[in-house]
Amino acid sequence: GNQTLLTRFVLSGLSNHPQLQHFLFFTFCLIYTLTIIGNFLIFLITVNPSLHMPMYFFLRVLSFLDISTASVVVPKMLVNFLSEDRSISYVGCATQLYCVIFLGATECYLLSAMAYDRYMAICNPLRYATIMNSRVCLSLVLLSCCSGNVVSVVQTAWVFTLPFCGPRKINYYFCDIPPLIMLSCTDTSLYEKQVFSATVLVIFTPFFLILGSYACIISSILKIPSAEGRWKTFSTCSSHLTVVTLYYTSGTLIYSWPKAIYSQDVKKFLSLIYTTITPMLNPLIYSLRNKDVKEVLIRMMPEMKKKI
Repeated sequence: GNQTLLTRFVLSGLSNHPQLQHFLFFTFCLIYTLTIIGNFLIFLITVNPSLHMPMYFFLRVLSFLDISTASVVVPKMLVNFLSEDRSISYVGCATQLYCVIFLGATECYLLSAMAYDRYMAICNPLRYATIMNSRVCLSLVLLSCCSGNVVSVVQTAWVFTLPFCGPRKINYYFCDIPPLIMLSCTDTSLYEKQVFSATVLVIFTPFFLILGSYACIISSILKIPSAEGRWKTFSTCSSHLTVVTLYYTSGTLIYSWPKAIYSQDVKKFLSLIYTTITPMLNPLIYSLRNKDVKEVLIRMMPEMKKKI
């Protein structure tokens, strides 16, 4: 009976302390603003003809995914900081869950495509332009999106077939798999195994492909005679490695064990990494470590000042 009457959930948010709500609002409002501005700049910069390479095409797509991920989660979180009504409709919750999984899974696959691009550029430089043409790059992005969509549809549909006959309060700041299955009044052990299988498919498989790519890349780098050449080549990969470490680590800890023994506060912190922190840091990570991006940004600054 409770299940049929359930039309809304209530999000508890990041903190229940009233004195922290305004501080958290301004903090995450700043983070969201920096995320939008930073990723939009990366998008504009990489459209420049001098950066017409596969790596920057993938970087544009990554920026779009980061803006989308933050926009799915943060605005609702900001409203909840200042509102006593923290409810979200059943359909709204399902939609948010679908979007978060779709964008997250797509980014996992995209990061592996970016690793493959680096592998081809460093290990097969003579064939790079032929193999990594625009058609192949677009196909890899579309494959990432289609795979992310399939995973998201299956996971969202499965979660919302569970009977939610307990309390409707979600101890989280957005609708996600771990807190939602905690509300189910049925045995979720089978579903947890299914979530783990999806984690292997979405996180572990691309991660091991990335490890394999970088094993070959490091082997090629070590063959470069000069130390300067080795460092210059490795610096083109360090940004990607930083993002991969942040993104895959947080995702693994959250979804490998949906009912893990660590507290909800720890889970909230881990989810903040891939929903808010990483999207904000990606433009800084890729621009500060990329000489070409910095040069184009410096050239664009006078034009931007004139328009302002």
